[in-house]
Amino acid sequence: MALARVHISEDKAELVRNLRSSDGAIGPFRAYADIVTFAAVLGFHNSRQVALGNYSRKDPDAVLQEQFRSAEIIKLIALAHTQDPEILCDDEVHDYIRVEIFEQYVNGGLEILAAELSGSVDYSDQILLMLKLKKQTQQASTDFDLSKFL
Repeated sequence: MALARVHISEDKAELVRNLRSSDGAIGPFRAYADIVTFAAVLGFHNSRQVALGNYSRKDPDAVLQEQFRSAEIIKLIALAHTQDPEILCDDEVHDYIRVEIFEQYVNGGLEILAAELSGSVDYSDQILLMLKLKKQTQQASTDFDLSKFL
């Protein structure tokens, strides 16, 4: 069984190319699979799913599932999204469904990244700042505040 490829939205292709380190360009990610994984997790974390529409047919080309450092991330996101263990079935139909769900979160995550990186010169610094602010916000919201009870 050939595994479905993860496609990148045509309107996000330039952003994805700019996020990758290659040929003298300095981007925060080494491979397209890393960018796609980060974007999917970002999209999932923010509950942002966007239908793929037209996908890039050249650089960046679709990413093979074998290229992911941990291809299980596709299954985990699909399982968390559907809350149905049947999504993990090892057949072609479920593989395409998992990839479609994953692609929607990738596209949503890339939209978030595009907004966050708009006007930024150094994508690495901006992404680190975005993650740091998110972590600080989460820590502040989890602190127990007794003043609510006064």
